[in-house]
Amino acid sequence: MSRRGFFGVGAAFTAAALSALTGKSEAGAAGAAGLATALAFTAPAIALGETRRSRADAAPGVTVYRGGTIRTMNDATPLAEAIAVRGGRIIAAGTEVDVAARAGRETRIVDLRGRTMMPGFVDCHGHISMTALLMGFQNLAPEPAGPIRCIADIQSELVKYREKTGGGRGGWLLGASYDDSLLAEKRAITRTDLDEVSTTQPILVYHASLHVAVVNSYALSLLGITANTPDPRGGVIRRWPGTNEPNGILEEGALSLAMPRLPQASREELLDLLDMVQDRYAAWGITTAQDGATRGPDYELLSLAAERDRLRLDVIAYPFFTHIEDLARSEVEMKRDYNGFKIGGIKLMLDGSPQAKTAWLTKPYEVVPTGFDTDYRGYPIVDDATAAKMVDDAYARGWQVYAHCNGDAAADQFIAAIEKATVKYGLADRRPTVIHAQTLREDQLDLMQRLGVMPSYFVTHTFFWGDWHRDSVLGVERASRISPVRSTIDRGMRFTLHNDSPVVPSDCRMLLWSAVNRRTRRNEVLGEEQRIGALDALRGITLDAAYQHFEDDIKGSIETGKLADLVITEEDPGVMAPDDLKNLTITETIKRGETIYRA
Repeated sequence: MSRRGFFGVGAAFTAAALSALTGKSEAGAAGAAGLATALAFTAPAIALGETRRSRADAAPGVTVYRGGTIRTMNDATPLAEAIAVRGGRIIAAGTEVDVAARAGRETRIVDLRGRTMMPGFVDCHGHISMTALLMGFQNLAPEPAGPIRCIADIQSELVKYREKTGGGRGGWLLGASYDDSLLAEKRAITRTDLDEVSTTQPILVYHASLHVAVVNSYALSLLGITANTPDPRGGVIRRWPGTNEPNGILEEGALSLAMPRLPQASREELLDLLDMVQDRYAAWGITTAQDGATRGPDYELLSLAAERDRLRLDVIAYPFFTHIEDLARSEVEMKRDYNGFKIGGIKLMLDGSPQAKTAWLTKPYEVVPTGFDTDYRGYPIVDDATAAKMVDDAYARGWQVYAHCNGDAAADQFIAAIEKATVKYGLADRRPTVIHAQTLREDQLDLMQRLGVMPSYFVTHTFFWGDWHRDSVLGVERASRISPVRSTIDRGMRFTLHNDSPVVPSDCRMLLWSAVNRRTRRNEVLGEEQRIGALDALRGITLDAAYQHFEDDIKGSIETGKLADLVITEEDPGVMAPDDLKNLTITETIKRGETIYRA
């Protein structure tokens, strides 16, 4: 096991889950190991009676939208003059004359006043439950996602958190999303920096990657972490140079030493936080969200939200790969809608991240991390046989399978597993998906097209870490083709775009802007040949995103019979200046005919 451990949402959980998968465990990870044990997937107990969705379905009358640009994302009729909505569904889309004939006389007319209407945006990979949890932490993200430019800003924000929470949550000061690569000081924070905020109460700050956390001296004492504490399996307690004394940084599996001691939010608090996240998503035009790598607590939260009728958005979960057998034994029906909540398939984790230099590549990193050999290429999370078995299990049960693959070697592993399973079970419409897909090669895209594998691109990497990828991670040639969307379109393949919240905010406008412009933080173009047009980018968060979820029959385009999941914007992204896409003004978001956001 490399000391750099596991990357992804919930690094300590990943480490513990893999321990369970391989039949190994250690006392040091005991707190997190429980997260990887059997999970009872109990179907949400939807109360009888009226729900948000039943009210939408039974809503009387017809609403007609007209007077603007209506981009349907339907290739047969890309533009409509008007649409009619009844009972949460679109009953007509086309010319004003045709729509008026279908709508009848008793209608409510909504004048778009020159604005643009599109299908509601689909978050096709993210972690909405983890995003909700971190809403209870202070935002320590760098600009523009947060207010941080330097270490003093972090300290100031933690003081603000203490003031607004009346002393912290359960006595802890909690922060998230700090990124040392973007601090003015260009270094990681340590216990010393956090001790300047407090030496009398515990502090924990999550790194933006969620695979590292930093605690202060008081927290180290509270957690019992000393110079004599060994590194847990799959993790590192970083030390001051030349000593065994902890410097406050807990890497990868070492997070398991802190997680059990963090204050636990109540179910009601988590539901309130989930409400806040849904409000934020709706303000970005999102009508369907995803919960990738769903853990036990995440499933319980989302099930409870469905039972309580608290899901204003649809949420599709993809439980973590260690729960394959749990799902097989459960009473939950795959792809069944439980009042806005459904399980779509399973999620594999096959490597780490390029920005943390843990992605599994076929060629060495441009600048190898300190302490590694010059041929260091990252590493796999599981071996080839294990990956093949997990894909085989999913294919045997008819389940959709996603795989986190940032590096091209990880993508090789997944594609090989898909090819092996396809030989065994035959070619069919399964829509397996490579998640993140940062370093896909041309030959891999050819294989994926033949096997029916979709790529889902974390395309905002070009902005958030593009300079880092070019200068240190991949070098100019490989960095210029991260998220090779143009190569995908040129093959006629379907693809999607995602933000991987809470790693970065789920603002779909940034996806459009990044896919079209591919500009870095330094405002330099990274891979001009992979730029795409705005309408192609829109497909990646509408129709093709719905297709990835097996929901293109009810979502993703404005067509008769589909759900009235809609977004209205002040400008038309199809014709506005490319550099302005990130400032697209969202004025209203509509879910099943009901307005869930209005500016």
